[in-house]
Amino acid sequence: MQRRSFLTKSAIGATAGVVAAPALAQINPEVKWRMASSFPKSLDTIFGSAEAFTKRVADLTGGRFQIRQFAAGDIVPGLQVMDAVQAGTVEMGHTPSYYYFGKDATFAFDCAVPFGLTSRQQTAWFDQGGGRELMRDFFKGYGIVNFMAGNTGTQMGGWYRKEIKSLADVKGMKIRIAGFAGRVMERMGAVPQQIPAGDVYAALEKGTIDAAEWVGPYDDEKLGLAKVAPHYYAPGWWEAGPQLSFYINIKEWEKLPAQYKAAVEAASFECHVTMQAEYDTKNPQALARLIKNGAKLHTFSKAIMDEAYKISTQVMEEEASRNAKFKKVYDPWKRFRNDQNMWASVSEQVMQNYMISIGRK
Repeated sequence: MQRRSFLTKSAIGATAGVVAAPALAQINPEVKWRMASSFPKSLDTIFGSAEAFTKRVADLTGGRFQIRQFAAGDIVPGLQVMDAVQAGTVEMGHTPSYYYFGKDATFAFDCAVPFGLTSRQQTAWFDQGGGRELMRDFFKGYGIVNFMAGNTGTQMGGWYRKEIKSLADVKGMKIRIAGFAGRVMERMGAVPQQIPAGDVYAALEKGTIDAAEWVGPYDDEKLGLAKVAPHYYAPGWWEAGPQLSFYINIKEWEKLPAQYKAAVEAASFECHVTMQAEYDTKNPQALARLIKNGAKLHTFSKAIMDEAYKISTQVMEEEASRNAKFKKVYDPWKRFRNDQNMWASVSEQVMQNYMISIGRK
């Protein structure tokens, strides 16, 4: 609650600074930053939310703090955003932290892990449940301060050229997936592949891969994957509530005036909430269009889900046994997840299941 009060007061103070522009100009300097994104401009919901963030920061500082956003590849490739921020090539980045799983699996907690937290639970963990403190301590070792930058909500399980009815159908399947989910899929017998979004359609069409996961209906529709892999599966058990992040080089962050820091705090939280609302609005409409145009909607069988959960737990426990940084986050995170699932079982789940049942009549 103290942080929420701080943000409110800070935002009010920042807004007051906009009104008193001449006074602001005397106190605070003009600051111009560059922000590298891991996403193309075509993903208007993800890329657009970061654009809204930069505009909000400028508004809250009377236009004296300007952040210019660059799409993936404009300055550095999408998978190198963290490196660019760490090195000071850019002051700021916009990216999902699980892209850097290969550096340390602990990064994934800042975004999503298999059978992890939903978007609401992820926000609660980061904002109120100790997640911010744990992840800030971890990121400090990379010279970065991290902020919440949005959430897509539970993602879909991807597009498949043929139906996946049993565990036997998973074996030998070449699927575009990476990170923790890639490790799990590999132990289930699949062959994980890391392929950029722009190349997924061609890979599916040529049969180079048999399946691919991306985000959800609204973004997946843009890639046209239903035309070459018509079987659309749910849920994306590896991404129950994937959180995007803003990265700031810690040395640049420390140079900012207090009011500019407050503007970043307020604008990032606003951006975080708005992205989820936008996806929740657009995804149902996109899913209806996809089904109308031939997509075949399925859910993974219980046998597949159970096996994926069993292996996911094994992989997480193994990582915790050999990675002290991972274990430091994993142990309290796991307790938080268990508490959240208990609460959801008597609140959200019961209510949602009933509303879904009457909605189908």
